[in-house]
Amino acid sequence: MTSVPESLPAAGRSFDAAGSPDLVAAPIGEPHASIGGPSVPTLAEIAERILALPDVTQVRADAQSGAPEASWGDRFFFAGPNRRLPFATIVEHDTPGFDEDSHLDRPGIFRLNVHVGREEFQRRFGYPPAELPDHRSGIDFTRCDEVLPHPAYGTYGWACVLNPGIRRLPEVDQLLSHARGRAAGEHRRAREPADAAARAVLESSTTRADPA
Repeated sequence: MTSVPESLPAAGRSFDAAGSPDLVAAPIGEPHASIGGPSVPTLAEIAERILALPDVTQVRADAQSGAPEASWGDRFFFAGPNRRLPFATIVEHDTPGFDEDSHLDRPGIFRLNVHVGREEFQRRFGYPPAELPDHRSGIDFTRCDEVLPHPAYGTYGWACVLNPGIRRLPEVDQLLSHARGRAAGEHRRAREPADAAARAVLESSTTRADPA
């Protein structure tokens, strides 16, 4: 991600959840389609696949949204009514001095970012998010059509893929469905204490209103 909403700082917070479904990774190292070729979905087509998931909305960063100029054009995808933390984003440019390892300023390049969580990150890459700094030297973050740790937010359980190709789409769809499910579950869990408190108040009011 080149930039994120104010509620997701660049450092200092970890977002984790349990109960992640087990996903099956597609083979890595398959031949990659050339950028801009007929077998490479466009950014808009990837966005439509995300929006086809249940109860998903998209927010695009621009001047009217109050987002910093560096993030204009970025797309943030949210599950349900929660607008605090996206479960996926799509970006097309680097953030100088912070997120440059993907070289997104190359013509035709975009990056899909997915918040897979700690458990799925470790299952997929073989080490927990906190250990990403120890593995960075062996990762080519510029490589297209391959699921990789996010170069800037991998330590928070984010994965990414540059210009996913047709053969990568089933894997990408699984990751997106998994991330959306996690986000929706987190929202439900966050609502439970408030809902319980509301029910308690209602029950108390009903009891007081009953005749003796």
